[in-house]
Amino acid sequence: MSLFDHLAAQIADLLIAHPVQQIALLFATALAAGMARGFSGFGGALIFVPLASALAGPRVATPLLLVIDGVMTLGMLPDALKRADRRQVATVLIGSLVGVPAGTALLALAPPLALRWAISLIVLGLLVFLISGWRYKGRPQLLLSIATGTVAGLFGGISQLSGPPVVAYWLGGAIPRATVRANLVVYFALASVISAIFYVSAGLLTSASLLLAFAVGPGYGVGLLIGSSLFGLADEATFRRICYTLIGAAALISLPLMDNLLP
Repeated sequence: MSLFDHLAAQIADLLIAHPVQQIALLFATALAAGMARGFSGFGGALIFVPLASALAGPRVATPLLLVIDGVMTLGMLPDALKRADRRQVATVLIGSLVGVPAGTALLALAPPLALRWAISLIVLGLLVFLISGWRYKGRPQLLLSIATGTVAGLFGGISQLSGPPVVAYWLGGAIPRATVRANLVVYFALASVISAIFYVSAGLLTSASLLLAFAVGPGYGVGLLIGSSLFGLADEATFRRICYTLIGAAALISLPLMDNLLP
């Protein structure tokens, strides 16, 4: 079989597993998630993962976001590596080395329905956490950094929702905001590598995942561009409220009780 024939067969299999209508809805979900991520720097995973899990299943949605977000934000890494506090990033990553494999095991082994309930409830819990505005005000501490990384890694492994715990830990004002932003970019990039390794070993990240990402990813990229272009033009507080509303709606709509609302 030639390379072209092999690719054609994979595309045919992809369309059987994920009909065109489903791919179109995943594309639209990625577009909305990318807009939130591009404007405010957060919310992409909180919008995409629960809705995509309802559409295609958690074991499809989570690796899909890992690939899409990792590729689309790769250009931010070189500058961030120059500005980041690498020691702080490395300390949090120690915890992620414990949390990510635990989360990956849950994603690979837990029943899909239980995973969907867990993801929706995690998103709602993290939304309340974000709205509360709580931030850790002290200087980073070794054990607390490792604990934060463990929780973030667990959420990241099961649903790519590692952001809020790390953001709350670093964004309390004890370190410069430019350093925080660089730390986050580097952390997410390296945590994505860790997740990818465990996802591949668990059979969650496959060639089919990459092919689906190729179809859906452009929506996320366009959303990032639109969101970034809106930054500075719209009132940030208003847009954050919109993001919170979208996140809450995504979590509620994706609850298994609401399945009759989705194709």
